[in-house]
Amino acid sequence: MAGWLLDGFLASARRLPGRPALSLGEEELSYSDLEARAMDIATALAERPRGGRRLTGVLATRSVGAYAGVLGALFNGDGYLPLNPKFPVARLGYMIAHAGITRLVTDASAASVLDAVLDQAAGLVVVVADRNDVRDLAGRHPRHRVLPGRGRAAGFSAPTPPADNAMAYLLYTSGSTGQPKGVMVSHANVAHFLDCCENRYQLCETDRFSQMFDLGFDLSVFDLFVAWKSGGCVCCPGPGELMLPADYIRRSGITVWFSVPSVAVLMNRLRQMEPGAFPQLKLSLFCGEALPGEAAAAWAAAAPNSIVENLYGPTEVTLACMAHRWTAADAGKAIVPIGSPFAGMNARVVSADRTPVGPGEVGELMMSGPQVALGYLDDKAKTDAAFIVDPATGGRWYRTGDLVRLPDDVSEPFEYLGRLDHQIKLHGHRIELGEIEVALKEASGAAQALVVPWPVNGKTVAGLAAFLECDAIDEKSVLHRLRQRLPDYMIPKAIHAVPSFPLTSNLKVDRKQLMAQFSTT
Repeated sequence: MAGWLLDGFLASARRLPGRPALSLGEEELSYSDLEARAMDIATALAERPRGGRRLTGVLATRSVGAYAGVLGALFNGDGYLPLNPKFPVARLGYMIAHAGITRLVTDASAASVLDAVLDQAAGLVVVVADRNDVRDLAGRHPRHRVLPGRGRAAGFSAPTPPADNAMAYLLYTSGSTGQPKGVMVSHANVAHFLDCCENRYQLCETDRFSQMFDLGFDLSVFDLFVAWKSGGCVCCPGPGELMLPADYIRRSGITVWFSVPSVAVLMNRLRQMEPGAFPQLKLSLFCGEALPGEAAAAWAAAAPNSIVENLYGPTEVTLACMAHRWTAADAGKAIVPIGSPFAGMNARVVSADRTPVGPGEVGELMMSGPQVALGYLDDKAKTDAAFIVDPATGGRWYRTGDLVRLPDDVSEPFEYLGRLDHQIKLHGHRIELGEIEVALKEASGAAQALVVPWPVNGKTVAGLAAFLECDAIDEKSVLHRLRQRLPDYMIPKAIHAVPSFPLTSNLKVDRKQLMAQFSTT
């Protein structure tokens, strides 16, 4: 077997039971403590209804219950589906129904939305991770089987590890048709990524890992499972520390940092990255959007003892599949290169007809290898369009939709140049602008809606602006309806009414002209 996602945690729990595994606020749990909490949850989850996928939803965030819930799902032989309580209830309901889950772990961090989520869900086994008395919740929701998640693990034994191609997790990303799509990532996919990280970074039990990503962001898998595979500690910042984390880095003794580049950009702008500010850091990683060279250089100076790397990889290729180690030679570059493929992964740069381009030429990046995901849940058409089988070799290639420059020499790094389509990255979140446009039309009744990235600094998107083809709008009302459907990071900063959209010569909406108009308003 290639490896069960739980293997690293189990090995560390046997080897280092007393070492810290999770630090959250004033609470620090050892490996044995966290294992016991996860086994409590797994025992309750075992009381599953018949049918359904081997998948457990985790409706919790930045809490012991959230992290123990992920582990409990895996202990029970399931993959996990992270469900962010900050998302609109309608979006959570869609994800639960589309994934076909029959088991849900939750805790107090989801209290504000739990009743509404359960009201619209079919019968579930609901495990409340932080409670041993759930009679009140069970009384309000009689069609669900509500169970306490504490004090139940006596005699529990972990199941046989699932097959390599079983889902380790399911993550929903923005979809161009107006509904998110579920990316299925297998245990074998993650095992290859974890092995690459283990070989590349040589981390150990004294390392303390930042946990800047929500569980629904695939980069959180590094935070948790690379940490637990190495015997290190996952350190979760408080709400006020997420955007300005300098004090958190020092207070928590972070040695391994991982975030989207926009965090470093903001810290640099607010002068939180003075030279030598973070001497204890030994590894600093950035992923999720283009890394500005100025921010990378400032971080390298603030963390003089740290390796600094820019990672690249879509969710469909399991977190990251390429990396570039920053050096002084990169100083002055506007955007840090995305580097070279991980061992075992292959890159191909192709033109519009999918023929390979020559050295130094620009084309779409395609990736193949053991990290290429299983596909999109219950969507064969989208899977077949994005995951291409090479007729000559039978290998599967994922079309990233990213424009890159093929290096002149194999020793040189790939350069990221932007997107082929209308998908963008905003603060690390992948967004299909079409999904927001569908929601805008429904919320406003406008004939057409267009969403554009604004402002844009270099290749880094800082926000969104929207245009509606109509005479006038009630912006406050439209934004209220949008927030009932979309997460905050997908809400435009401004919405403009335009009597008629400008068109290009081929009768398509002229996005550039709209953006030029917006920049002068």
